[in-house]
Amino acid sequence: MRIRDFIKLPALTLLMFLGSGSFASQAQVNAEQVINIGRNVLAMDDYMLAIQYFNQAIKAKPYLSDPYYYRALAKLYLEDYAGTEQDCTLAIERNKFKSEAYKLRGFARQYLGKNSEALEDYNIGLEYNPRDRFFLYYKSVAQTELKEYEAADSTFSRLVRMYPRFEDAYTARARSFLMRGDTLAALDDLSKTIDLNHNQTNAWLMRADIFAARKEWETALKALDEVVRLDPQLPGLYLNRAFIRYNADDYFGAMSDYNYAIELDPENSAAIFNRGLLRYEVRNLAGAREDFTRVLVLSPDNFHARYNRALIALESARYKEALNDFNAIIKKYPRFYQAYYAIAQCQDHLGDRQTAVRTMYKADEIVRNYVRNPRRNPLDRPTIQAGVSNNKGEKRGEEETENDVMERFNRLVTVDNAERTDMAYNEKFRGKVQDLTLRIEPQPTYGLSFSEQTDNFSGTPLYSRAIGDLNRLNLLPTVYISNSIFAPVDSAMMNDAFRRIEVYTHSIESASPRPADYFGRGLLHAMLKNYAAAESDFTMALQKDPRFSAALFARGYVRGLKVNATAGSEKHEQETALRFPSLSGYAEAISDLDALLKLYPDMEYAWYDKGVLFLMENDFTSALHCFGEALRINPEFGDAYYNRGFCYLKMGNKPSAEADLRKAGELGVLPSYNVLKRMK
Repeated sequence: MRIRDFIKLPALTLLMFLGSGSFASQAQVNAEQVINIGRNVLAMDDYMLAIQYFNQAIKAKPYLSDPYYYRALAKLYLEDYAGTEQDCTLAIERNKFKSEAYKLRGFARQYLGKNSEALEDYNIGLEYNPRDRFFLYYKSVAQTELKEYEAADSTFSRLVRMYPRFEDAYTARARSFLMRGDTLAALDDLSKTIDLNHNQTNAWLMRADIFAARKEWETALKALDEVVRLDPQLPGLYLNRAFIRYNADDYFGAMSDYNYAIELDPENSAAIFNRGLLRYEVRNLAGAREDFTRVLVLSPDNFHARYNRALIALESARYKEALNDFNAIIKKYPRFYQAYYAIAQCQDHLGDRQTAVRTMYKADEIVRNYVRNPRRNPLDRPTIQAGVSNNKGEKRGEEETENDVMERFNRLVTVDNAERTDMAYNEKFRGKVQDLTLRIEPQPTYGLSFSEQTDNFSGTPLYSRAIGDLNRLNLLPTVYISNSIFAPVDSAMMNDAFRRIEVYTHSIESASPRPADYFGRGLLHAMLKNYAAAESDFTMALQKDPRFSAALFARGYVRGLKVNATAGSEKHEQETALRFPSLSGYAEAISDLDALLKLYPDMEYAWYDKGVLFLMENDFTSALHCFGEALRINPEFGDAYYNRGFCYLKMGNKPSAEADLRKAGELGVLPSYNVLKRMK
């Protein structure tokens, strides 16, 4: 299936947006023009930005079908299939004759495993466009998935009769034949595909699978060589070719393929594990032990790797190491009798023969009980889940419990390659952001600054009534809400801040300093990350005016940052793991925000910051409440959706987390689609 087949974007000239460069008011939005700009941005693969344009069109004219459809398409590129389905439904509700929306929704539903619903969409679409080859193609695939083979054959026949040079039809029909065990018919169709297009990857890959199943290794290898030539950057292909080469007794070639697969994907535990097995077989015990250890770092529950490492330790006379690994195995699998025999060997070599004999008897007893009644006394057989795309040995899908989700997400937020990526605007928001390597952590708190921060996409300044009231007094330069105070400060900015601090200090040392002077100096200290000085200044401002709401907000913000700094969080910003501070020092910061909310109960940023602080202390219930309040006040607060989704994941509530993360992504929060993909 190809996503590109859903849309034929015309070569439109990029139109200049009318107005001042921001979506200041919905009345000023020309919805049709915004849709055209969004389509151009979509054609340039700026999916996140395109979604924001379609959002604006929807706000201006929510009865139009097109912006929902195009937003669905952008979400599909971002692999948000549930979001795609929802938006297509909204598009169809507004225009039931929009056939492309049925096609796109059916496609998304197939990815979600809803083949029956997808088939309904394709049938409706074919009523409007009975000769549409993609409706026929996707329909035949859905029928195959539903094992409606006779109906699928009929649809395939109609498709190839209308479009005899449509190569994907032959490949899909070959897969249908394979599902029924008819390899001869499948090979015939695959030959037709390759005759039409020698570079059709799927056809070559299916041929390789067929011949590998027949153990015709040389023929399978030739087919897989073609696949590798066409897609040389896919680690799984080298993993499969190594398997074929191994069976063809080409150990050197197999080792080369495993090495290159690991070079492409250093965390591919299947490649590392299989290379360890091969090294073990050729008696490279040190290399094999190193590989199995790497697998266990990536997947601590991979008991095959642990068992093999234990065997190597036993063979290398490292009996204590072997004993540790074997004991870890029987703790998880108490009826895995082979481990008991190995433990007995270790105990014997360590001089504890009496214990070794008892361990041998225990292993014998497990075997005898199994022989007497296999159903009542089954043996443990540790297994791992293998595969090319994910080889972590983890549970997936509906089998996951809340504890499974929590455990996997906690491992996910500490992956070794999770480095922060700082990029220019066009790179940051362009393309498949779900594939970027980003740190998985909460969005930060909001504070106050003399530097303006706008919404990433719309250009609209962040606003709160409490800060608006302060600015209307004209006591200070304009104060802005910002969550980017961590931005680097260059030497010119630093010198300017110190100069302005001196000006405020001179005013404060006069006979009657104003609360605003302390507040202004505190903001500059915060920018320079001198949190203690900033807190002191905000406290002085509040002593002079206890109802100084902006000072409450700013002091709560820097108190939270001070706790993070004390816990070493600034150091952790450079490390690979996300570690929340263990200190319970956020009480003062939360107290400031509570005092502010008594004055301004509708300040969503105060609720949001409270939520982040509770999240830092792993008080997820309180955090959820605070993020919920922020969203009640501002239903389009993307960071609040993201952090609430983060909370749900930490609690193991995957459905709620996915719903919030999809909404956050729709509102422009960059890491959302990345987390969604990595949680799959």
